[in-house]
Amino acid sequence: MRITALMAATLSMGLVAGVFGLYAHTIMPGLGRTDDRTFVGAFQSIDRAIINPWFMAGGFFGALLFTILAAVAYLGRPALPWIVAALVLYAVTVVITLAVNVPLNDTIKAAGDPGRIDVAAVREAFGEMRWRSWNLVRVVASTTAFGLLAWALTLSGKSS
Repeated sequence: MRITALMAATLSMGLVAGVFGLYAHTIMPGLGRTDDRTFVGAFQSIDRAIINPWFMAGGFFGALLFTILAAVAYLGRPALPWIVAALVLYAVTVVITLAVNVPLNDTIKAAGDPGRIDVAAVREAFGEMRWRSWNLVRVVASTTAFGLLAWALTLSGKSS
Protein backbone atom coordinates (compact mmCIF):
# COMPACT_ATOMS: atom_id res chain seq x y z
CA MET A 1 0.00 0.00 0.00
CA ARG A 2 2.88 2.38 0.76
CA ILE A 3 4.30 2.45 -2.75
CA THR A 4 0.80 2.61 -4.26
CA ALA A 5 -0.01 5.73 -2.22
CA LEU A 6 3.23 7.39 -3.27
CA MET A 7 2.71 6.48 -6.92
CA ALA A 8 -0.85 7.84 -6.81
CA ALA A 9 0.41 11.05 -5.18
CA THR A 10 3.13 11.44 -7.81
CA LEU A 11 0.84 10.76 -10.76
CA SER A 12 -1.96 13.01 -9.58
CA MET A 13 0.54 15.78 -8.73
CA GLY A 14 2.03 15.48 -12.20
CA LEU A 15 -1.42 15.79 -13.76
CA VAL A 16 -2.26 18.90 -11.74
CA ALA A 17 1.12 20.50 -12.45
CA GLY A 18 0.51 19.81 -16.12
CA VAL A 19 -2.90 21.49 -16.03
CA PHE A 20 -1.51 24.59 -14.34
CA GLY A 21 1.40 24.59 -16.78
CA LEU A 22 -0.93 24.30 -19.75
CA TYR A 23 -2.82 27.37 -18.53
CA ALA A 24 0.48 29.25 -18.16
CA HIS A 25 2.05 28.49 -21.52
CA THR A 26 -0.93 27.92 -23.79
CA ILE A 27 -4.46 28.70 -22.60
CA MET A 28 -3.98 32.13 -21.03
CA PRO A 29 -1.52 33.43 -23.66
CA GLY A 30 -3.92 32.24 -26.36
CA LEU A 31 -6.93 33.82 -24.68
CA GLY A 32 -4.87 36.96 -24.07
CA ARG A 33 -4.61 37.48 -27.82
CA THR A 34 -8.37 37.43 -28.33
CA ASP A 35 -10.95 40.18 -28.26
CA ASP A 36 -12.89 40.82 -25.04
CA ARG A 37 -16.00 38.88 -26.01
CA THR A 38 -14.00 35.81 -27.02
CA PHE A 39 -11.87 36.02 -23.88
CA VAL A 40 -14.85 36.23 -21.52
CA GLY A 41 -16.91 33.56 -23.31
CA ALA A 42 -14.02 31.13 -23.72
CA PHE A 43 -12.80 31.57 -20.15
CA GLN A 44 -16.31 31.01 -18.81
CA SER A 45 -16.64 27.85 -20.89
CA ILE A 46 -13.22 26.48 -19.95
CA ASP A 47 -13.82 27.15 -16.26
CA ARG A 48 -17.17 25.39 -16.32
CA ALA A 49 -15.62 22.42 -18.12
CA ILE A 50 -12.74 21.96 -15.66
CA ILE A 51 -15.13 21.54 -12.74
CA ASN A 52 -15.63 17.83 -13.33
CA PRO A 53 -15.10 14.65 -11.29
CA TRP A 54 -12.00 13.58 -13.24
CA PHE A 55 -10.10 16.77 -12.50
CA MET A 56 -11.49 17.50 -9.05
CA ALA A 57 -11.19 13.99 -7.56
CA GLY A 58 -8.38 12.50 -9.61
CA GLY A 59 -6.29 15.62 -9.90
CA PHE A 60 -6.84 18.69 -7.78
CA PHE A 61 -8.06 17.16 -4.51
CA GLY A 62 -6.64 13.72 -5.34
CA ALA A 63 -3.10 15.11 -5.32
CA LEU A 64 -3.69 16.53 -1.86
CA LEU A 65 -5.30 13.41 -0.43
CA PHE A 66 -2.84 10.96 -1.99
CA THR A 67 0.12 13.04 -0.78
CA ILE A 68 -1.30 13.07 2.76
CA LEU A 69 -1.82 9.31 2.54
CA ALA A 70 1.75 8.84 1.27
CA ALA A 71 3.11 10.96 4.14
CA VAL A 72 1.29 8.80 6.67
CA ALA A 73 2.45 5.61 4.93
CA TYR A 74 6.08 6.77 4.95
CA LEU A 75 6.32 7.86 8.60
CA GLY A 76 9.84 7.08 9.83
CA ARG A 77 11.15 6.33 6.35
CA PRO A 78 13.85 8.23 4.39
CA ALA A 79 11.37 9.48 1.77
CA LEU A 80 9.14 11.23 4.35
CA PRO A 81 10.85 14.67 4.36
CA TRP A 82 10.51 14.88 0.57
CA ILE A 83 6.85 13.88 0.72
CA VAL A 84 6.16 16.43 3.47
CA ALA A 85 7.92 19.16 1.47
CA ALA A 86 5.76 18.25 -1.54
CA LEU A 87 2.68 18.33 0.66
CA VAL A 88 3.52 21.81 1.96
CA LEU A 89 4.12 23.14 -1.56
CA TYR A 90 0.89 21.64 -2.80
CA ALA A 91 -1.03 22.99 0.19
CA VAL A 92 0.24 26.45 -0.84
CA THR A 93 -1.04 25.72 -4.35
CA VAL A 94 -4.47 24.76 -3.03
CA VAL A 95 -4.67 27.89 -0.87
CA ILE A 96 -3.71 30.12 -3.83
CA THR A 97 -6.27 28.38 -6.01
CA LEU A 98 -9.08 28.79 -3.47
CA ALA A 99 -8.13 32.30 -2.35
CA VAL A 100 -7.19 33.90 -5.69
CA ASN A 101 -7.94 31.95 -8.86
CA VAL A 102 -11.33 30.48 -7.97
CA PRO A 103 -12.83 33.81 -6.82
CA LEU A 104 -11.62 35.44 -10.06
CA ASN A 105 -13.04 32.54 -12.05
CA ASP A 106 -16.36 32.80 -10.22
CA THR A 107 -16.55 36.54 -10.86
CA ILE A 108 -16.11 36.16 -14.61
CA LYS A 109 -18.61 33.28 -14.72
CA ALA A 110 -21.17 35.28 -12.71
CA ALA A 111 -20.92 38.21 -15.12
CA GLY A 112 -23.34 36.47 -17.44
CA ASP A 113 -23.76 35.85 -21.14
CA PRO A 114 -21.03 37.65 -23.12
CA GLY A 115 -23.69 38.73 -25.60
CA ARG A 116 -25.53 40.68 -22.90
CA ILE A 117 -22.79 42.28 -20.81
CA ASP A 118 -20.03 44.86 -21.15
CA VAL A 119 -17.30 42.34 -21.92
CA ALA A 120 -14.51 44.94 -21.84
CA ALA A 121 -15.47 45.93 -18.29
CA VAL A 122 -15.81 42.29 -17.22
CA ARG A 123 -12.41 41.42 -18.66
CA GLU A 124 -10.78 44.41 -17.00
CA ALA A 125 -12.43 43.62 -13.63
CA PHE A 126 -11.33 39.98 -13.96
CA GLY A 127 -7.68 40.89 -13.39
CA GLU A 128 -6.07 38.78 -16.10
CA MET A 129 -2.50 39.61 -15.06
CA ARG A 130 -3.25 38.87 -11.41
CA TRP A 131 -4.74 35.50 -12.40
CA ARG A 132 -1.75 34.68 -14.61
CA SER A 133 0.82 35.75 -11.99
CA TRP A 134 -0.70 33.60 -9.26
CA ASN A 135 -1.08 30.73 -11.70
CA LEU A 136 2.65 30.91 -12.35
CA VAL A 137 3.22 30.49 -8.61
CA ARG A 138 0.94 27.42 -8.77
CA VAL A 139 2.99 26.05 -11.69
CA VAL A 140 6.28 26.41 -9.83
CA ALA A 141 4.92 25.03 -6.54
CA SER A 142 3.08 22.05 -8.04
CA THR A 143 5.89 21.17 -10.46
CA THR A 144 8.41 21.29 -7.62
CA ALA A 145 6.07 19.12 -5.54
CA PHE A 146 5.90 16.66 -8.43
CA GLY A 147 9.71 16.54 -8.58
CA LEU A 148 9.93 15.99 -4.82
CA LEU A 149 7.47 13.11 -5.01
CA ALA A 150 9.43 11.60 -7.91
CA TRP A 151 12.56 11.82 -5.75
CA ALA A 152 10.68 10.19 -2.88
CA LEU A 153 9.78 7.34 -5.24
CA THR A 154 13.46 7.00 -6.13
CA LEU A 155 14.42 6.87 -2.46
CA SER A 156 11.66 4.39 -1.80
CA GLY A 157 13.03 2.10 -4.50
CA LYS A 158 16.55 2.31 -3.04
CA SER A 159 15.39 1.46 0.48
CA SER A 160 13.29 -1.59 -0.40
